[in-house]
Amino acid sequence: MASYLVTGATGLIGRHFTRLLLEREDVDRVALLVRESSQDRLAGLVAKWPNPGKVTLVTGDLSRDLLGVGESARDQLRGEVDHVVHLAALYDLTADDETSVKANVEGTQQVIALAADLRAGCLHHVSSVAVAGDHEGVFTEEMFDAGQRLPTPYHRTKFEAERLVREQHEVPWRVYRPAVVVGHSETGEMDKIDGPYYLFPAISRLASLPNLPVVGPGLGDTNVVPVDYVAKAMLTLITTDGLDGRAFHLVSPEPQPVTSVYNAFAKAAGAPAITVELDERVSKGVLGLVKLSEHIPGFTIARDAVLERFGIPPVLLETMAFPSVFASASTRKALAASGVDVPRLDDYAATLWRYWREHLDPFRARKHGPRGELDGRRVIITGASSGIGRAAALKVAAAGGVPLLVARRQHELEEVRDEIVAAGGSASVYPADLTDEESVHKTVEKMLAEHGRIDMLVNNAGRSIRRSIRLSYDRFHDYERAMAINYFGAVRLILAVLPHMSERKFGHIVNVSSIGVQGIAPRFSAYAASKAALDYFSRIAATETHGDGITFTTIHMPLVRTPMIRPTKIYDAFPTKSPDQAADMVIKALKDRPKHIGTPEGRTIGLAYTLLPGLTDAVAYQGFRIFPDSAAAGGSGGLKIGRGEKHLSKAAATLAKLTRGFHW
Repeated sequence: MASYLVTGATGLIGRHFTRLLLEREDVDRVALLVRESSQDRLAGLVAKWPNPGKVTLVTGDLSRDLLGVGESARDQLRGEVDHVVHLAALYDLTADDETSVKANVEGTQQVIALAADLRAGCLHHVSSVAVAGDHEGVFTEEMFDAGQRLPTPYHRTKFEAERLVREQHEVPWRVYRPAVVVGHSETGEMDKIDGPYYLFPAISRLASLPNLPVVGPGLGDTNVVPVDYVAKAMLTLITTDGLDGRAFHLVSPEPQPVTSVYNAFAKAAGAPAITVELDERVSKGVLGLVKLSEHIPGFTIARDAVLERFGIPPVLLETMAFPSVFASASTRKALAASGVDVPRLDDYAATLWRYWREHLDPFRARKHGPRGELDGRRVIITGASSGIGRAAALKVAAAGGVPLLVARRQHELEEVRDEIVAAGGSASVYPADLTDEESVHKTVEKMLAEHGRIDMLVNNAGRSIRRSIRLSYDRFHDYERAMAINYFGAVRLILAVLPHMSERKFGHIVNVSSIGVQGIAPRFSAYAASKAALDYFSRIAATETHGDGITFTTIHMPLVRTPMIRPTKIYDAFPTKSPDQAADMVIKALKDRPKHIGTPEGRTIGLAYTLLPGLTDAVAYQGFRIFPDSAAAGGSGGLKIGRGEKHLSKAAATLAKLTRGFHW
């Protein structure tokens, strides 16, 4: 009967290896090193594994001396551990030197020290074929330091960690060098994006193209193995006597061309396959030109931006192919009696693809239902109790979406929801005060608890104040009130949903701004300024969240006949959009996700101010003189215009018509 101490049991290889280990009858006890923060997670895994009674959880940390294992725990383990299996490491080509050294080098130093302290029978160290670096040609299991260059922190730290294991003389050792480890060949289970998985989003997009012959350059060879093979092979080798002091290549016996790996997954995805591969000389020429183009100013930035869009780290371009051919004859000989062998990638690529699509696709949240772009989307709509918000909610629901209705008055929201439900749709009511941070966060938490996700947000709620600056000298609170809801309220809600959207790599935010921001809108200094602030916040947020798949649309909305404009009686004579027409603009923003939606008049006004600012000021001043402050704003009301009356002067009527939808 043998006893084991295992590090990294929560990792991909660790989970499969430990479960297989616990199935063996000749295993007496398995101590699993686990950080305190991961104890509950590991305990949950152990409960599902065979013979959980054999397991003891030992609290520790790779970053601490002797892995942070307390003296009493070491006393209990000393002389009782036959095998220390070191699986914990940082498997990340994009990690920096400091992070990689702490995890892979310093962590291995402490594993060696602990194994020596416990007088362990053997130290089993999981290294990587990355130790071969840029070695060209055959790299045997007996080879280690062949003068190879190590291109990334991952390569360097895995090499250094293996060197530490080899050069210590206190504990017998064995080293295992897996190739690129992918998911389980039977279930597809995988826990992270790595290796060929980085290419999957691009392959997924290519699936929409016609399946025509494709010509591509030869990209060299790689080596891919499924995690279940690695776990089974390691267990067999660990439990076989007489193998100390050796390294084992857990690899595919034959190099796998990158093109063949791509084609295996392209077939699973329904994407075009590379049917013609350019010969070696032409391929090297093409790749050489790509390499030279890196010296063109701006090329690298543009290239990295494209790669970022697909979630591909640039370092993958340098490490995707192996210059080495990994010999594994000794490993295969040691495994021969067990029947453990590497399955063909073509036989399980579809399984890996299916698991990735359902569980790991970073862009899976972008997929919509069969009824269209809004089918199944959870869409927050603020100001949903009336006007544009109510009309937009009805249209979102009619398109198969689920509007999450937000406003202060619950009974009015419930009326909107009931109307949607009566029409066969679905909606949820969330009364909230957008000027209160606690209210916003509780509302978002409740939405996520009830719906599991938030796909889109429409910032429609707002406050309009039409009052000249002359009448605002002692009304600074007008500006504060406008900013409180139009800017701070919207930003507060955006900040509450962004972490969730970033995690899902998808989200779209629509801000209902104003045509007044595009030009000079007299008497709207409070309102237009608050909307302009949100416009520029969103421009900046869109750049920072670009890599997370989050997009923003700003609608410069013209005048809409809603309760908001009712106090300004002159608007009764103005041409306006209906709430239903305005809602169509919101739906277009949600479906098409453009950067901006506006009207021809708004764009013309904006262009006029850019090209002829002085003349635009003069025209706006005439509008300021013609259209007085309303009585509700503290003015005389000037022109006495009742509902439906057309008592505008000729100049006023002409200006209103030329600037259709503008806020005067």
